[in-house]
Amino acid sequence: MAAPALTPEAFAAAAGVSRETLDRLRAYAALLAKWQGAVNLVGRDTLDDLWRRHMLDSAQLARYLPDGARLVTDLGSGAGFPGLVLALVAGVRVHLVEATGKKTAFLREAIRLTGAAAEVHHARIEALAPWPSDAVTARALAPLDRLLGLAAPFLGPATPGVGPVCLFLKGARADEELTAARKNRNIAVERFASLAEPAGCVLRIRGVSRG
Repeated sequence: MAAPALTPEAFAAAAGVSRETLDRLRAYAALLAKWQGAVNLVGRDTLDDLWRRHMLDSAQLARYLPDGARLVTDLGSGAGFPGLVLALVAGVRVHLVEATGKKTAFLREAIRLTGAAAEVHHARIEALAPWPSDAVTARALAPLDRLLGLAAPFLGPATPGVGPVCLFLKGARADEELTAARKNRNIAVERFASLAEPAGCVLRIRGVSRG
């Protein structure tokens, strides 16, 4: 039997966010619901449990950011998960990279509405001149080996024990993707159970070559 939908209040308790932050996320959620009718931002079957499937799934990455992280790059941001949520809950600046024009329009409106510390880049990832980041995040974008190749140019200088890191939300095929990636890369991987998806996990990866 499926768990009942997560309420905004239960999300706030699980993610440890303030009332002010929750209010900003509520405004974001309302905007998402409004735009969803015209733009396919997220899977329609996920809207009934938005606070678990999207908000908590994204917010959980905050605990895995390097200490003192200031800049995060989110690849394939879509409707802003996880990047825009991190900008609201983690006190970091986030660069959101999205190639679809309608989604970038939504992201800009969401930033305006919530006051998030975020910037939108309407471009294909490979077409951008990269910048150094403390962390690179992504969700449901590409298989891990390809994702690491896309992320590598955006990783800043290594600081022992701190960063930079890749933080990727992965599902039931995480083991298969890790096996494939390790054939081509020598990476240090930590794996954490997802708070939002029973079959999901968070991969925190260091040692990614910038090529």
